[in-house]
Amino acid sequence: MDLQDHWRIRMDDRPASFADEKRLIIEPGRAARVAALAEPVLAGLGYRLVRVRISGLAGCTVQIMAERPDGTMTIEDCEAASRALSPVLDAADPIEGSYRLEISSPGIDRPLVRRSDFDRYAGHIAHVEMTAPIDGRRRFRGELGGTDGEYVRLRSNDAPAESAEILLRIDDMMEARLVLTDALIAEALRRSKHGERTNNALGVHERGSPRRYKHENAALEQNQRATQPDGE
Repeated sequence: MDLQDHWRIRMDDRPASFADEKRLIIEPGRAARVAALAEPVLAGLGYRLVRVRISGLAGCTVQIMAERPDGTMTIEDCEAASRALSPVLDAADPIEGSYRLEISSPGIDRPLVRRSDFDRYAGHIAHVEMTAPIDGRRRFRGELGGTDGEYVRLRSNDAPAESAEILLRIDDMMEARLVLTDALIAEALRRSKHGERTNNALGVHERGSPRRYKHENAALEQNQRATQPDGE
């Protein structure tokens, strides 16, 4: 079995657990209300919710980040999700007043919200913020070492050698996300060359306005240009 086949099995051979696995890092307040409405709709389409973020006050933006089993989200996926979610959100009205709905992919430097996310990206650098300080610190950055029960192993480069690896409880995390590194971009490029989708897709919809969709892939495209020989 080659590396590509191993990756596909690791990502896709989970028909039941993909949609059923709960998020352990969730949003508070209005974003939680949107997430409760969006999650079953996305699951019915074969996607799963990654994160909801609400920004702004008047004319706010509601960003719903979702993914397919392979971790991507195409423009067509965003369009399908937007068409399904818009009437549900309009009827329930979890956001008072007008808002701008964005459906997007997780991106390369994605949030980590499920236990499987931490295992899947073991070996990559992550930034973690805790809800309460641990030995006076709330923010940690280091190499992911996978999960150990309810905890995530993180090897911190700025810690003393004898305490370089720490255990962080997932339920106590406020936010966790991958850090954009050369290694992470290189892996995305390898997957792209093997025919897997790595582009970020963004779908935007405002109440009463036409939907529009585009790709956002600046980091990947910048790296591709940097690695191309002159004249290409």
